[in-house]
Amino acid sequence: MSSENKKTNIILFSGDYDKAMAAYIIANGAAAYDHDVTIFHTFWGLNALRKDDKMLIENKSRLEKMFGRMMPRGAKRMGISKMNFGGFGQKMIKDVMKKHNAMPVEDLIEMAQEQDINLIACTMTMDLLGLRKEELLDDIEYGGVAAYIGEGEDGAINLFI
Repeated sequence: MSSENKKTNIILFSGDYDKAMAAYIIANGAAAYDHDVTIFHTFWGLNALRKDDKMLIENKSRLEKMFGRMMPRGAKRMGISKMNFGGFGQKMIKDVMKKHNAMPVEDLIEMAQEQDINLIACTMTMDLLGLRKEELLDDIEYGGVAAYIGEGEDGAINLFI
């Protein structure tokens, strides 16, 4: 990071589609303004980094397998925070987004990777939820709270979503 670049750091804790969309819109916007951007994905925010494909992962405990089945696989399967109505709310918001040419979260994540936004998956949470690296998107980083603190201490903008 050059000394004149500002830093934007986002902790994505939520697994809600609309909150992940907001995090990635802010991140991509900050990157467009030449900020060095990091999104630290923890707990339910890790769902944004999950691959869509169903995977058979060996050596998972029963609880880890249960978490894997209960959590959405990938950004496009995440529910919205309000008025989800068993998944119908997500369909409605996606229809409105399409009508207004808004990018879906999965495209915003791809854009973030193209802009070299630092996407970090929390390894402690991965261990707690039984997620393995092969279940998450390629070309992301892995780290614990120290990785976030290292990024966040010089941040001009620090957000918790």
